[in-house]
Amino acid sequence: MDGYLSAEVEALAPLLAAFDAAAGEGHITRAAQVLGIPQSSLSRRLKSVEKTLGVQLFQPVGRGVTLTPAGRELFERTRHLVGALDDAVSVVRSNADPESGLVRFGFPLTLGPVSIPSLLADFHSSAPRIRLHLVQAHGEALAAQVREGLLDLAVMIPAPADLPATVLGHQRIHLYVARTHRLADRDAIDLGDLAEESFIASPPTYHLRHLLDSWCAEAGFIPRVPFEITEFETLRAFVAHGLGIALLPEPEIPHPDLHRIALAGPRDRSIGLVAGNHRPTPAVARLHDYLATHAMAHIDKAAS
Repeated sequence: MDGYLSAEVEALAPLLAAFDAAAGEGHITRAAQVLGIPQSSLSRRLKSVEKTLGVQLFQPVGRGVTLTPAGRELFERTRHLVGALDDAVSVVRSNADPESGLVRFGFPLTLGPVSIPSLLADFHSSAPRIRLHLVQAHGEALAAQVREGLLDLAVMIPAPADLPATVLGHQRIHLYVARTHRLADRDAIDLGDLAEESFIASPPTYHLRHLLDSWCAEAGFIPRVPFEITEFETLRAFVAHGLGIALLPEPEIPHPDLHRIALAGPRDRSIGLVAGNHRPTPAVARLHDYLATHAMAHIDKAAS
C-alpha cells in the first residue's frame, strides 16, 4: 500500500455504517430505519461493499438476512469502529461546547490544599457541566505536559519563557525557622545574616532552589544545603525538627511549629497562567478567563 489508505478502504469507509447496521439488525428494512434512509439506498450501499471486496457478505434468510463467513469476518473486525467513531464525534462536539467541554488543568505543589479547591469550586458553580482533569506536579513536569499537549492550562511559578502566559500576580518568599531556633524571635532579617546557617531546600532543578542559590550569591555566600527534598510539606517538617532553615512561600495550611521571618528586599516570584500553543477550545478559554480574573484572590486569601 503506497498511499495512506488502500483504494478498498477509501471506498468502504463511507459505507461502513450501512454494513454495520445491516449486520447488526439482520434485517434490511430495520437497518434502513435505524439509519434514517430509504431501503433502496441501503441495498445499493451494501451491494457497493460486496462489489468493492469481491465477495458476498449477506444471504437472505426468510424476511431477513444473515452474514456469510466472509461477512461475519468483516463484521467481527469492524463492529466497534462505527461506535468508536460515534463516540469520538460526541466527545469532539462536547469539548467544543463552552458549557460541557473537557479542560486538562495543572497546578504546582505549593498550591492545592485550599486555593485551588476553592477556586475550582467557584468555577464549577458557574460552569457545572465542564469536566476538569487535574494534575499537580512541580514546574518542569507541568511545562513538559503543556508542551506535549497533555495539559491545556497550568498555573506555574514562574511561567517558562517559551510558552504563552498571563501573569496572575506574585508569591512572596519568606524565611522559615523552627520555633526553637535562635532566630525565632525575629520578625525580619537580611539574607546576608544567614551565611552560617544550614538550609533545607528543593533540588537544583526546582525554581525555588534557583532563587535560594542566586539570592545567597548576591548576599555574598554559597548556602550550605545538607538536605534536599522534593516535597514541600516534608521540607517544612524537617525545618520544624530543627534540621535547618528554609526559604518558602506562605503555606496554605499553617505549620504550628514554624516561625515566619520576612526577608529584606524584593523576595518574590511571579505566578503565571500558561497555555499551550494550540487554539483553545471554548471550555479551555472559559476557564482561562476565569482564572485570569479570580485566581489571585483565592491564592492570596489562602496564604493570609
